[in-house]
Amino acid sequence: MKTVCLTLILILAVWLPGCASKAKPRVPLELKPNVAPDLVHINSQGMQEYQSRQFDQAKVHFQQVLTGAPTAAEAHYNLGLTLFALGDSDQARDHFIEAANLAPGDKVIWDSPALRQFGSPDANIKKQPKDPKYSNQRPGMGSGPRQ
Repeated sequence: MKTVCLTLILILAVWLPGCASKAKPRVPLELKPNVAPDLVHINSQGMQEYQSRQFDQAKVHFQQVLTGAPTAAEAHYNLGLTLFALGDSDQARDHFIEAANLAPGDKVIWDSPALRQFGSPDANIKKQPKDPKYSNQRPGMGSGPRQ
């Protein structure tokens, strides 16, 4: 009996950590092939700077790409990542949403922080508590005084 219990505990100890969800690292995206080669090069520079945590330089390069290709969803996504890394979550959210509008069905873009539940760009950011006075549900029977 002890060996069965120990075996189950060992199996659970090995299995449970494997089930824990790990946050995917967010990395900038390559541009689609239909974009001008010079913009692809500028985007690659921005990607390298982003990955080496030089966010100010990456922002400049991604903005240049957007100037030349304003309908490139990947460029909006990349700029959104960079702005979020710089702490400008409101502008980042706008670019994530624009990227999603330009690339319907793109799983990476649609998994962007702004489109997650409650629009929080990072799981570490605490959502603001809701005001208990307001609710979108009707009160139940006996839930409060009659008015």
